[in-house]
Amino acid sequence: MPHIGLVAVLVHDYDEAIAFYTDALGFELREDTEQGAGRRWVVVAPPGSTETAVLLARADKPAQQDRVGDQTGGRVGLLLNTDDFARDHARMTAAGVEFEEEPRHEPYGSVAVFKDLYGNRWDLIQPA
Repeated sequence: MPHIGLVAVLVHDYDEAIAFYTDALGFELREDTEQGAGRRWVVVAPPGSTETAVLLARADKPAQQDRVGDQTGGRVGLLLNTDDFARDHARMTAAGVEFEEEPRHEPYGSVAVFKDLYGNRWDLIQPA
């Protein structure tokens, strides 16, 4: 059955993006392949994830560079599911991840909005 394999996130710099996603978010670097002309194929994913991963795509055109950090017009565009909200919230906070709000408990689960290193808004969520 089809599934979403990769979600592209525009970044300014591959190495700083890799550092944020692996160090601050705890993702694994799954692939980092040179493609020539300064381009790389860089894939990160949460540990244990088997289907969807994030392609860190360096913005190399003005229209792309203008959208780094605001790919969804200020809306939360990515949701990071967890099986232990308190653990991951504490780990991410200690690693310097900027949360926009205190954790809240909604009928659908525990959630808090955070920003990646460029300002893209994400939900950290533990579904109910």
